[in-house]
Amino acid sequence: MRTIVVVRMLSLCASLCALAACNSRALPSLGPDESAETPAFDRHGSWMGSGSAGKDLLYVSDVRTREVKIYSYPSGAPQGMLAGFSEPWGLCVDRAGNVFVTDLTAMRIFEFAHGATKPSAILKDPGEQPGGCAVDPTTGNLAVANVSTPYSGGGDLAIYRHARGKPRMHKDRSILYYEFCGYDSLGNLYVDGVKGGAVALAELPHGHTSLTNIALDQSIRFAGAVQWDGSALALGDYESNAIYRFKITGSRGTKIGETHLKGASFPIGFWIAGSTVIAANNDGHSVMYWKYPAGGPHTKAIVGLDSPLNAAVSLRK
Repeated sequence: MRTIVVVRMLSLCASLCALAACNSRALPSLGPDESAETPAFDRHGSWMGSGSAGKDLLYVSDVRTREVKIYSYPSGAPQGMLAGFSEPWGLCVDRAGNVFVTDLTAMRIFEFAHGATKPSAILKDPGEQPGGCAVDPTTGNLAVANVSTPYSGGGDLAIYRHARGKPRMHKDRSILYYEFCGYDSLGNLYVDGVKGGAVALAELPHGHTSLTNIALDQSIRFAGAVQWDGSALALGDYESNAIYRFKITGSRGTKIGETHLKGASFPIGFWIAGSTVIAANNDGHSVMYWKYPAGGPHTKAIVGLDSPLNAAVSLRK
């Protein structure tokens, strides 16, 4: 049995054991002290190379080492590291290049300016386990898919207005454990997750307050990252090493293409950067690049990571 460190971290509460069993994967978890109160971010061990702020940067969350590794993009040369997290999970970037890191068991979201080692803001997500995140390109709102609540079970979708303050919470009847989310260019928000072992997708249309279920014509075994690629919604299936592209019309999602990541090994989180997709291979201890949407053999690999979970590119300004 392969062991991963992610979404199924739900061993923190007994009510989530059924989901872990359904997915046939045993996940390590952190101790109770680490999942409750976490001190202010500790920069000990964080570093950034000289001139890094003037480069395009690739951020990769490495869960087991509790770090976010930083590389120049697209070369992949090491540029820095953010340390001091409890369990760095999701990564997302706003238009200004600010990087958001969700810390699953610390119940916080950290914001870093491009190339910075000290957070410019820390958002609290009390009682929640923040997973995937996304920033609305039209408003700057920050969406966070809360995987679960450690003591009461299922999760929810949190939206921080202008990435500040307290969030507004949303739930969908077809999703119990939330995993990833992504905005399209018009500010419509999509979120995936699971309930009863089934993967589901929902949409929060721009300006609306209620989620709408989206019926897909392609089955998804393990819900991966969600991202708008400029013309379609890209939804990952990290068990199948594939990214499916959907056209969303009302409450239906029609598959219009698929990208197979040849050589991938459990690519949980991915980031689409134009004609390239970068995915974190959790079982492969690496980050790989592929042509997008063509897929096929990888074009580049960054090795030496422990348990990479998500990847995101921040462009220099």
